[in-house]
Amino acid sequence: MPFWTILLIAIGLAMDCFAVSLGVGTAGTATDARATFRLFFHFGLFQAGMTLLGWLAGKTVVTYISSVDHWVAFGLLAFVGARMIRGGLRKEGEVPAIPDPSRGMTLVILSIATSIDALAVGLSLAVLHVNVIWAALVIGGVSAALSLVGLTLGNRLGMRFGKTMEVIGGLILIGIGLRTLITHLFG
Repeated sequence: MPFWTILLIAIGLAMDCFAVSLGVGTAGTATDARATFRLFFHFGLFQAGMTLLGWLAGKTVVTYISSVDHWVAFGLLAFVGARMIRGGLRKEGEVPAIPDPSRGMTLVILSIATSIDALAVGLSLAVLHVNVIWAALVIGGVSAALSLVGLTLGNRLGMRFGKTMEVIGGLILIGIGLRTLITHLFG
């Protein structure tokens, strides 16, 4: 498989990472260098790792996961999105609903939700006899890079528009979850 094809696949997979990072950035809770690194590193790591897992899993595991992967992604993104909306609607001085989405279970949930499609791509790469290590590195690298761009843009928008952008960021996450669900259910 040519490099350009793998690159296009990587960009397609990274769009969810970009959009989620944009949404997280608007919340203004992951603005320092360490939080930024944790977020884009984990998104890239999970994308690469899920690609490798898909390649290793084979058809047996993927058939079980493919019947529910869209529901899992929707549920995880809707959960985090709802927490962001709640945080955007909170009164000044209240504790944020998501204090730092680059830590703990929130980071794991976001990383899994954005990388579920990479599992199926990994299976496809195994069927096509593609060098999966190279493909996983490209997919992880592109995902990390686009996550960094999305987080940077989101942070700038969040600083300018504040709580409104946090609500919009939550709606974006829920929208990504709905798009994933609808795409798998109807087309």
